[in-house]
Amino acid sequence: MERTNAFNSNTTINSNHYIGVWATRDGLIRHEFLPNGRYTEARGDKQNAYSGYYSVLGNHVEYLDDTGFTAEGDFRDGVYYYAGMVLVKQAA
Repeated sequence: MERTNAFNSNTTINSNHYIGVWATRDGLIRHEFLPNGRYTEARGDKQNAYSGYYSVLGNHVEYLDDTGFTAEGDFRDGVYYYAGMVLVKQAA
């Protein structure tokens, strides 16, 4: 499989199945995957708790936060699993 984005902000992500907002069932954690290869993570009332680049290989996501830390997650059966959390896609 070809990596969709190698942490390059000039790359446009064309796969719509994960672009958008994914949230925990209680709504406290929200990830927004943007089509330009960037993401933002909201936590509670803090809208931009984290932001940076993401890269997708198949159903696997790797993050490079603007502060330098890395993380990863996986899409499985319409659910996003990230750092022990379960996120579902929100309606547009």
